[in-house]
Amino acid sequence: MSRFQFVADHQDTFEVKRLCEVMQVDRSSFYAWDAAAPVRAERAARDERLAQRIRVVHQTDKAYGAPRITAS
Repeated sequence: MSRFQFVADHQDTFEVKRLCEVMQVDRSSFYAWDAAAPVRAERAARDERLAQRIRVVHQTDKAYGAPRITAS
């Protein structure tokens, strides 16, 4: 778990300012991390879709390595 995730998980119980002090992170960095959550989620979804496509190519062609999978 990242320090930012810890702050996010406990922000309903404690002040963000105090949590950031304890975790030694800047509040502005925490808020920037929090604002970027949708972007991280979309990137993770794209990565998972790509991994699934690679698995399909590998299973059907028994291909491996970047050149073989890229060519498929």
